[in-house]
Amino acid sequence: MDKISIKITTDKLSLNECYNFVTDDSCGGIAAFVGTVRNSTKDKEVTQLDFSTYKPMALKEMQKIADAALKKFEIKKIAIHHAEGLLKIGEVPVIITASASHRKAAFAACQFAIDTLKETVPIWKKEFFNDGDVWVNAHP
Repeated sequence: MDKISIKITTDKLSLNECYNFVTDDSCGGIAAFVGTVRNSTKDKEVTQLDFSTYKPMALKEMQKIADAALKKFEIKKIAIHHAEGLLKIGEVPVIITASASHRKAAFAACQFAIDTLKETVPIWKKEFFNDGDVWVNAHP
């Protein structure tokens, strides 16, 4: 049985796909984190975001995060999906779902996954404003 779903795509992300992947009869809780493109940052109006990845390494790092989450928390399954390319306000760049017998582990796994993803995965974000653009998250 597959316990991990990892994806980087230019297609629209699907919360249903991530939810359905982690659903399991043995699990009493499913937690989801859905990141959305907001319309401002630091009091500046954002018009859109552009996500770029170094895909082979990003997928490897996302796999490491999922493996670590399975070991660290008592979860059954986890999905980590990230978008690349241009996204408009309200669109979804990242979805993480986790299932567990009890909710606490599912919540903890989702938080661990998004926090670690932002720190270690080579995905870069360019914010566009009315008066220009700037790269942010220029790491690792």
